[in-house]
Amino acid sequence: MSRPHQYHQPNAPDSPGEDSEFDTDLNLQELAPYEEGDRNVVSDSSSWAQESPESRIPLRNLRVSRIRGRGIRPQDDAYRDSDSESFPQGQVSGSDPDATLEDSAPLLALNGPSAKEHESVDQDSARPSSRLKLARFLSISESANSRPAQDGQESKSMGTSRDIIIGQYPSSSFPPNAISNAKYTAWSFLPRTLYNEFSFFFNMYFLLVALSQLIPPLRIGYVSTYVVPLVFVLSITLGKEALDDIARRRRDAEANREEYTILRLQDPAKRPGRKGGKLRNLKSSTKRPRSNTTSSYPNRLEVIEEEEESIDQAGRSSSLGIEVDELSIKSRDIKVGDVIKLGRDQRVPADLIILKSFSVESGIATPLPPQLESGSQSNPSSETGPLNGHSPTPNTSTTATRSDTPPESNKAAASSESDATGEAFLRTDQLDGETDWKLRVASPLTQPLEPSEFTRLRIIAGRPSKKVNEFVGTIDYTPQLLATNNNINHRELQRPKVLSVPLTIENTAWANTVLASNATVFGVVVYTGSQTRQAMSTTPPRSKTGLLDCEINNLTKILCALTLSLSIILVALEGFEGDEKMKWYVAITRFLILFSTIIPISLRVNLDMGKSVYAWFIEKDQGIPDTVVRTSTIPEELGRIEYLLSDKTGTLTQNEMELKKIHVGTVSYANEAMDEVSSYVRQGFTTASGTDVLQSSSWVTPSSSYYSSSIGASTTRTRREIGSRVLDVVLALALCHNVTPTTEEENGVSFTTYQASSPDEIAIVRWTEQVGLRLIHRDRKSITLQSVETSRVVVCVRILDVFPFTSEGKRMGIVLQFIQGDGSENAATKEAGEIWFYQKGADTVMSSIVAANDWLDEETANMAREGLRTLVVGRRRLSAQQYQDFSAQYKEASLSLQSRDARMARVVRENLEVNLELLGVTGVEDKLQKDVKPSLELLRNAGIKIWMLTGDKVETARCVAVSAKLVSRTQYIHTITKLTPDTPASSALDALSLLRSKPYSTALLIDGDSLSYFLNHHRWEFISLAVLLPAVIACRCSPTQKADIAYLIRQFTKKRVACIGDGGNDVSMIQAADVGVGIVGKEGRQASLAADFSITSFHHLTKLLVWHGRNSYKRSAKLAQFIIHRGLIISVCQTIYSIAAHFEPNILYRDWLLVGYATVYTMAPVFSLVLDKDVDEGLANLYPELYKELTNGQSLSYRTFFVWVAVSIYQGSIIQGLSQILVGGFKEPGDAKFQQMVSVSFTVLVINELIMVACEVVTWHRIMVASLLGTMVIYIGSVPLLGDYFDLGYVWTWGFAWRVAAISAISLVPPYSVKILRRTLRPPSYRKVQGF
Repeated sequence: MSRPHQYHQPNAPDSPGEDSEFDTDLNLQELAPYEEGDRNVVSDSSSWAQESPESRIPLRNLRVSRIRGRGIRPQDDAYRDSDSESFPQGQVSGSDPDATLEDSAPLLALNGPSAKEHESVDQDSARPSSRLKLARFLSISESANSRPAQDGQESKSMGTSRDIIIGQYPSSSFPPNAISNAKYTAWSFLPRTLYNEFSFFFNMYFLLVALSQLIPPLRIGYVSTYVVPLVFVLSITLGKEALDDIARRRRDAEANREEYTILRLQDPAKRPGRKGGKLRNLKSSTKRPRSNTTSSYPNRLEVIEEEEESIDQAGRSSSLGIEVDELSIKSRDIKVGDVIKLGRDQRVPADLIILKSFSVESGIATPLPPQLESGSQSNPSSETGPLNGHSPTPNTSTTATRSDTPPESNKAAASSESDATGEAFLRTDQLDGETDWKLRVASPLTQPLEPSEFTRLRIIAGRPSKKVNEFVGTIDYTPQLLATNNNINHRELQRPKVLSVPLTIENTAWANTVLASNATVFGVVVYTGSQTRQAMSTTPPRSKTGLLDCEINNLTKILCALTLSLSIILVALEGFEGDEKMKWYVAITRFLILFSTIIPISLRVNLDMGKSVYAWFIEKDQGIPDTVVRTSTIPEELGRIEYLLSDKTGTLTQNEMELKKIHVGTVSYANEAMDEVSSYVRQGFTTASGTDVLQSSSWVTPSSSYYSSSIGASTTRTRREIGSRVLDVVLALALCHNVTPTTEEENGVSFTTYQASSPDEIAIVRWTEQVGLRLIHRDRKSITLQSVETSRVVVCVRILDVFPFTSEGKRMGIVLQFIQGDGSENAATKEAGEIWFYQKGADTVMSSIVAANDWLDEETANMAREGLRTLVVGRRRLSAQQYQDFSAQYKEASLSLQSRDARMARVVRENLEVNLELLGVTGVEDKLQKDVKPSLELLRNAGIKIWMLTGDKVETARCVAVSAKLVSRTQYIHTITKLTPDTPASSALDALSLLRSKPYSTALLIDGDSLSYFLNHHRWEFISLAVLLPAVIACRCSPTQKADIAYLIRQFTKKRVACIGDGGNDVSMIQAADVGVGIVGKEGRQASLAADFSITSFHHLTKLLVWHGRNSYKRSAKLAQFIIHRGLIISVCQTIYSIAAHFEPNILYRDWLLVGYATVYTMAPVFSLVLDKDVDEGLANLYPELYKELTNGQSLSYRTFFVWVAVSIYQGSIIQGLSQILVGGFKEPGDAKFQQMVSVSFTVLVINELIMVACEVVTWHRIMVASLLGTMVIYIGSVPLLGDYFDLGYVWTWGFAWRVAAISAISLVPPYSVKILRRTLRPPSYRKVQGF
């Protein structure tokens, strides 16, 4: 491809390798390539148009002569392909790509390098190409304001940009547009899972043991005794991983099957199969050809004649009949270059550039006032020009979806202001976490176009990036050809200059956002799949390992060390010389194999099966309906959480605002008192209806004669003053905003909805409607208000200036001119209209702007303590002269080349924001999710430190933290904001000094920039202090920052971290956590699909952690210790026997006895411990402090492990020692005495394990009883089948019975007695809350 920076140069050198403005004319100078010294020669593009006709050769003649002569050589095909990549192929009305490629073929014979070499030259050479290439309907933009060459990073970014021509699919390979949360592929599954499994020490240990059985000197018993259990364990584990990943893929496939509508732009004349048959209906198919070429090319002479004959008498080429069809395809089939049609509440499937947006509403119910419709009135602000992008600018649009009408006719079809500007609102909370709706607009170059003309567009987009708030690109529109004379033999086609405009973030719609406007949007796909902003901000999923698994892995290492030590000791006691039959190292290895039961291979099987049971319990719990366990390998982690990182929007809050309170200086209104506000509004805006002085259609201004006296003459003066204040603040709130009303129809009923960039403003406008003043019209020029009581227009204003809300300014202002009169054509004049400046904003900035008062600070503090988001409302009346002075200064400031924003802000501050009349204070509540307050309090009492990470504003996060009780009343909120990379280190560390002095009673509120500063420069100083705080609120966080915080806490504290969220911007954080919890929200399921656990509401998290987390951890800990005890006790028996057998490495329990002991005879009772529970659910919720004990890991620690080791050594020594003593007399394995001893010791071993299980049960379950009794019956029933191992004649004697009973009592009574004594002296916490 040609270098992008050459394309961007406004005065790029004209060379034979570039097209001239005139596609059908060839300058004679083109036939001579540039010399080396001409590289820097820049020829004025205008000179082409000024040349005499004699200096031109009609292209028709040259092309025809070439066709009749040599034709196209085979190698030209390859060159044509290269040439088609070097220049964009702008087609008129979407004509066939083949025709474009044919016209792009070189006119001169190609000699020299191969096509591949030429392609390399085109890509790498900086000088213009010397070959002549003429691409049809293509011209390089020569506008001085097109795309100037940039240097630095921007140039580098554009150096890897992508070139998209609508109607053609790019030759480059882009990733598929598919969501994938799968951990494995078909090729990586076995390597990754086997690596994960054998990274556990005991799996590797048993692999070595199994492999050792292939060596004859080391073989003990059957090889299957060691190989089959290992294969079984791996099969179970790999099967679970496979099922989990298959489930993820199925969920991804469901999301990828979501259907979208795209526009198929096709020329029927070039459609394959047109000759002699009907056009194919592709609407039923989701597969589309992606090739740019076909097997045959049309005749070049026919193409040229068709092109020239298409020029009509008006001198403009007619459309070649591009058909626009709507085709429904699946999300995964969307490709770069597709034009997608989106409707309201539809999720954006890929990163788009908005081409066109038009409203789908039928119109507003109330017509505009004549003064606003006619536009005949002059505007005081007209001299200032567009300010802040909010001044009205005429534009046009079209709503057609299939037409061949040229752009000129579209202008006549414009129907509304929103259509003309191509506005659309997006909800981006699932991308960046911000609750404010984002205003997006179509490019003014593409908004007037018909969809059939989209094929004339070319888009250059920057390389994929994770920055959701930045985008750099350009869009070109190639106009149709113009005929410059009527000489048919020498007809010249003149192309107007290619129109180019830049693209910014305002022209984009990123994947995973939602169209909130009641509009239809056409957008072209520029990034898909893994290259979308959302995907690039998401970290790849990782395989998660529970802390319990790591602890057990460490314990098995200790057991292995004990086994090795014991083996060496036994060999050393006999002497390393040994005998000639067996070397000492062989003896040590055989002992290691004999003692391998110390590390039971069934441990992983039982634990994995237990995890499946826990997952089943969670999913079947009716208290947390629709909960899904997506990762069944870490349910115990739910009981070990110490840090909870939560999103705000959609997780803690519903993102539904409601105005709860209003204060007007002397009185406050809330709840039922709002009815009194409604009565004031009803009287103030409807009393004049029946008077003779004013007509019913008279419009109200703040100075209307009856406006302040309409409360009623019979009322007291104080009440009239209060009523006047209420009317003033209601009118201010109804006018000072950026809300746009839209009319919708559902089931035949029309209703009004509101669109705005902030849900706060929508809440306020809804409140004004509830109290009697409805917004019925808003555009960039005017606002119209209607009385709800009479349904008549009562207020009409003209918008002069708008000063939007910014994070720095924290306020929003508007200058309005009220229109007086009764609505007739000549009733109102501009000079008679009152000009008012209204402003609302945060109390921190408004307190210094409004006039002095004695109640503002106190009232805003009261509302803040209630968790309400406060806005202070003020106003000021301006004279015409004051406004003109302001306009002149503001215009002058807006033309400044340096510090423009600061100068404009200073003009506003000095002229408008001076002693505003304080009207009132509003308190808006962000509705919390159900039971958020008690849930957070319970989790905090459980010892969990809660961090709120949000992409929202600082003020919003503070209010939610207070209202949700994330920060208690006694805690001070320390705020750190606006730290930049240039901030001195001393200043940044000083900001942490207060936290260092009171770490346990202070909460931290920090913004994204400051957080980034600390993470980059003072990472460990910050995190070491932040993890001690009871609560941290981080605002303006990017998805990557959220994931970094989760990873940093895990790395620094080594504690378990849980993350919960509901949006796509939370996926990275969820995957970085030890436990990721996703909420199935209104905005989609992406977070829940990527999470380990999916719930439907935040308050379900408490039961998931406090109840199911507790049970899962306690049960797994007890199960693991019992399995270790079961393997250790049989190894102790083997040790005692080996000592008695003169240190010979002979096996005590052979074959079935060894396998049956770990499976049939003990597995069911031991596994039934997964049903045990130490407290019921009510006590777990009543005493959340019980959860805090779990985080210390006391249920499975080194102390408890060595206690069980001691018990196992004692019981194993008693069982085997007394069996040998009481039976005695055996000489070697296989004789009668040996079988009698084995029958006694093995029977006691089984009984001991069953009774130990019974002693450890806290809450009995019927399955536990059945497993214990059933296992005992199975053992007794299987004794007759054990003749190869037992002396069956001895088993049915009283001597056998009393020996078994005596040994069992001695092995069980002492440990149980110690347990009872310890429980009495130091009862555990769960027994304290149970009352015994």
